Amino acid sequence: MDYLQVKSAYQLKVVPQTDELTFLTKLTGIAQLWRWDEGSQSARQMSFLPDRVVDFGHSPCGTKTVVGMDNKGDERQQFFLLTDKGAAVKPLTDAPQCFHYFGGWSPCSKKIAWSSNRRHPRCFDLYVQDVDSGVFEEVYRFDGRCDPIAWLPNGNGLIFTVQETNIDNALYLLDLKSREAKKLPICSKQARFQSLQLTKDGEHGYIVTDRDDNTMALCRFSLADAELVKLVHIAKWDIEEAKLSPDEDLLAFTVNQGGRSVLGVYSLAEERWELAENVPGGVIAGLAFRADEQLAFALKSPTLPGDIWTYSLREKTSARVTSIGVARTIQDKLVEPKLCTFRSFDGLEVPYFLYSKEKTGKSPVVVYVHGGPESQIRAEYHPVFQYLANQGFTVVAPNVRGSMGYGREYVQLDDRRKRMDSVADLAWLVKDLSQKDTVDPQAIGIMGRSYGGFMVLAALTHYPDLWAAGVDIVGISHFRTFLENTGEWRRKLREVEYGYLGEDDDFFEEIAPLNHSAKIKAPLLVFHGRNDTRVPVSEAEQLVADMQGRGQQVSLHVFEDEGHFTEKLANHITLNQSITQFFLQHLQPSHSEKE
Repeated sequence: MDYLQVKSAYQLKVVPQTDELTFLTKLTGIAQLWRWDEGSQSARQMSFLPDRVVDFGHSPCGTKTVVGMDNKGDERQQFFLLTDKGAAVKPLTDAPQCFHYFGGWSPCSKKIAWSSNRRHPRCFDLYVQDVDSGVFEEVYRFDGRCDPIAWLPNGNGLIFTVQETNIDNALYLLDLKSREAKKLPICSKQARFQSLQLTKDGEHGYIVTDRDDNTMALCRFSLADAELVKLVHIAKWDIEEAKLSPDEDLLAFTVNQGGRSVLGVYSLAEERWELAENVPGGVIAGLAFRADEQLAFALKSPTLPGDIWTYSLREKTSARVTSIGVARTIQDKLVEPKLCTFRSFDGLEVPYFLYSKEKTGKSPVVVYVHGGPESQIRAEYHPVFQYLANQGFTVVAPNVRGSMGYGREYVQLDDRRKRMDSVADLAWLVKDLSQKDTVDPQAIGIMGRSYGGFMVLAALTHYPDLWAAGVDIVGISHFRTFLENTGEWRRKLREVEYGYLGEDDDFFEEIAPLNHSAKIKAPLLVFHGRNDTRVPVSEAEQLVADMQGRGQQVSLHVFEDEGHFTEKLANHITLNQSITQFFLQHLQPSHSEKE
């Protein structure tokens, strides 16, 4: 299927000292590190590892690169040192049973920092490693999840982040000589602190945070005190990412406006900001200054599957650098969704993206529910959405209560015993859609991944008469068993969102799709990865076994070489072809445009 063969370039980083653009792409079928060759105007592969590259980081001197590779989707990264532009590969870690998270290079380009749960499954400690000798040492112990995010410019300290709740974190400064850590004064109350940018003096910085607001603001701060100086705040929307220019005169930032990104630039000298002109609509990530006058970033949209772009601050124009995301065979068929809203049972206004081609008559509908739940469906390329829209379906992707991007109050509307309010949002979405002349209310299907898989199962069990078909991908069938079997460190954070073992067991039993699976009337298709370290495969197996025992219409496909995400191209195609064929079979569109 042409829609599934589309590639993208993502996770952009600029190589220091060279302004060379590097990124991840699955051109070979699995994510590897590539670089853009200006001379030949083409992408060149830098890593040739046997499994997917998850993360990478370039040394300040620009001559060394560390990449993180996991094993069959298990997210347990191991680090490797690339030199000579990938010609040489040196293993840095060898603990495949443990997680490792990269924390950046020291200013001298000799050491790296990382966190790992080597000591205990629930404890992530900080390590510093000399890349030449390979010798590493533990520099800080922590009972929970923590990750290094920045070195002080003098190399004497590390700033690390500690996840305190499902959404909130705090920043700490670790003195590498005394091995003592202190919480940064700005983290005086629970909040989100993201996209840290330190100044060269090592005493100040810039941060994106919602400490004093419902939504995320761009602020200046000092490491020595708790004051935040607000630079950019747009009350309705979150600032997402910030990047300080090399000369420290400018701050580039992005604003999440209802699932689409807007690029902005703040002048520190003039103390004013403006939004960029002439940038395509979509989702921007990986902001980087290629020079003081040029920004680089990865951009993807429903009709632009994902490429690297640059923006000239002087000329105020953007240019596409790579063409990895060009899909010539289907480009003219791609649909730009409409952003719509509906009112739920309590009057809450809930946004959703609607994909549909102009047609006559009533069409079947597929509702897609995102995971997280603290996530957000964005204006990005979704192959199944596009294919179904071109087969006569209407595809609806809501951001129900609990979604990110609309402020702290909105994201907390589904916490703990308010869980089923978000499921009710789906029922009221169907009620709203059913009133449209273009929708067939008897042919509405639902699909979702991860927490979205739970939402599918909850919708099918608590509102069984609304749905004609369902697809659950790595979903949760019972919060009690999920919390009991997920990683110890993850359990502590997820309980803040879902509820606590022991304390909320009665509620878990009340809402569990596993306990209500007999009510499911629609045919159900279930997928899972054998190596999933987030949602154990047992969540799928127990549900499917229960339903098959009653003779209900359900089938399970387990990918033996995948984890929580479907990364390998062959599996990606199998998954999505199965989904589209399933919906074509059970929802029977009355009108289709052949591929």
